[in-house]
Parts: sequence; C-alpha cells; structure tokens
Amino acid sequence: MKRALFALVAVSAAAASMPVFADQALATAKNCMACHAVDKKLVGPSYKDVATKYAGQKDAVDKLAVKIVKGGSGAWGAVPMPANTQVSEAEGKKLAAWVLTLK
Repeated sequence: MKRALFALVAVSAAAASMPVFADQALATAKNCMACHAVDKKLVGPSYKDVATKYAGQKDAVDKLAVKIVKGGSGAWGAVPMPANTQVSEAEGKKLAAWVLTLK
C-alpha cells in the first residue's frame, strides 16, 4: 500500500511539472526563447517579470495573447516586440496562460 501511495505521489508531482515543459517547448518551437527567458531579461523581459506585471488581471491571457501574435511597443521600454505571424491565436493564448503561471 505504501509503495502504491508513493508511486501515486511521484506521478502526480511529475504531471504537475509537465505543462511547464510542454509550453516552454511551444515557446522554443515558435522562437520566443530567442528574445525571452523564464527567469532573466534577454532582449525582452523575463517571463516571470511578465507574470508579475499581469498578476491578478482578469483579462491578462487575452491581452498577452494579442501582444504575442501582433507584437507591441512601449510596455517594457524602447525595444518593440515584433509580430509573430507563425503563432496562431490559440497558440498565443496557450503561451500567455503558461507565462502567467510562472512566478
């Protein structure tokens, strides 16, 4: 019984961390990681900084998804974020939702 409980806990812990890797994989595939990193500023802000800035905003996923797909400027300084035409609206929302989970 203890062995089964331990296995269940291990599987649950692994499953809890999987979405982070799955969506980081999407960010890598869509070339987002060329300008952003999870925990440090590159060309653009870190994903953790973005999550902090938008924390508690009910429409944050939609706002970020639009910025991911269409680009933007001025929110993080002088360097604009170009449009990402290779990212669909659904992928933009998935990426935005993932970014907002990072703390």
